[in-house]
Amino acid sequence: MRTVAITGTRRTGHKTPAEYADLFEQYLGPFAPAAHFYIGGAAGIDSLALLWLADRTAAAITVVAPGTMGRQPAEAQEAVARSWGRIKEVVELGAAELQAPAYHARNRWMVDRTSMTIGFPHATESSTGTWQTIDYTAEQGKPRLIVPV
Repeated sequence: MRTVAITGTRRTGHKTPAEYADLFEQYLGPFAPAAHFYIGGAAGIDSLALLWLADRTAAAITVVAPGTMGRQPAEAQEAVARSWGRIKEVVELGAAELQAPAYHARNRWMVDRTSMTIGFPHATESSTGTWQTIDYTAEQGKPRLIVPV
């Protein structure tokens, strides 16, 4: 079974839900029949991808929070609640402070446990956690698929 980390922008209001569904169909769909996805449990792409995978595939899903899910944004908590029956595991890494180092540690944790990363960076943001995750994947010699949104 292929293991896939998903990373992406939190800023998703510039596209419609249908546009994201089309992107996920094209870029997550081919992996879904035989994949286990690791998703960061944040707002934006993380929540949208979680909902799409839970609703449209039978893929295994692990959600990873840098602290606890109770400290994640409401959008992320709602996505997890809606998808609860489809989530294989929720991992809470227990970070005391939810600052960049905690998110980067979460991203590395996911990449270290997966065979590739699919990244959905905001097309105009050049330095973000999404790019940190993509770059870390490259440093590990693992493949990455980059889909600017």
